[in-house]
Amino acid sequence: MTTTTKPATPVTATRGRRPGAGALALRQGRLEITQFLRSRESVVFTMGFPIIMILIFASIFDGTIGGGVKFTQYFITGMIATGLMTVSFQNLGIWIPIERDRGVLKRYRGTPMPKWVWFAGKVIMVVAIGIAETALLLAFAVALFDLDLPGTAAKWFTFGWVSVLGVTACTLCGIAISSLARTARSGSAVVTPVALILQFISGVFFVFTDLPAWMQQVAALFPLKWMCQGLRAVFLPESFGAQEPGGSFELGRVAVVLALWCVIGVVLCLTTFRWTTRRDG
Repeated sequence: MTTTTKPATPVTATRGRRPGAGALALRQGRLEITQFLRSRESVVFTMGFPIIMILIFASIFDGTIGGGVKFTQYFITGMIATGLMTVSFQNLGIWIPIERDRGVLKRYRGTPMPKWVWFAGKVIMVVAIGIAETALLLAFAVALFDLDLPGTAAKWFTFGWVSVLGVTACTLCGIAISSLARTARSGSAVVTPVALILQFISGVFFVFTDLPAWMQQVAALFPLKWMCQGLRAVFLPESFGAQEPGGSFELGRVAVVLALWCVIGVVLCLTTFRWTTRRDG
């Protein structure tokens, strides 16, 4: 995904006045959100893709998958997880190489601004857009497909920690995978196939237990499968947990795997992230 939008200049401290760390992060976050919203292609793809896919699949599959659960209900939970992965992993994996190739990151590294502020800005953008996208998707699903929102505080809490851990893991992995792209144009070619494969094998487009056993085992190595499983515990009846591979929603394992991927993501970011292109050294 490419765009002609000119990258915004990194936030720098005003001479004679030193804003606090929190203010710097918020300014950078506001800058990142503005830059994202200026890219119509990114906005349409990120916000519109889950809704379009729900409309398509709801038109094709309108039956139940057991326990009185409609396929549409099952699919929506997967698309919420996909939306969170898109705004974090996929969006960052594509955009960071563009900024790196245009020299934005190289210029940023030469400013007195602490480097962590740039990362904080990305995180703030992901959180803000992720919340907006999830709210839009839930409103759409409730209005057109009778999706039942969580009825207890415990389920809302589960929704919260699954989303936070999932977005954190995907954000860190998105920053890490951005270093595989040699140029701005190759970012989409590197990240998009990975994202699509994960969606197909993680129980987004199809019922997870209907997939081949080897495919389930591969999917279980990555965060998206566990994000989908955790969200199914929120939006589907508790009785449906018996149809999961482990015989329950296994929320404890969901938390452990997602937290582990957060740690892996930090390590990958620290060891692979580059501020310049390979040709710049």
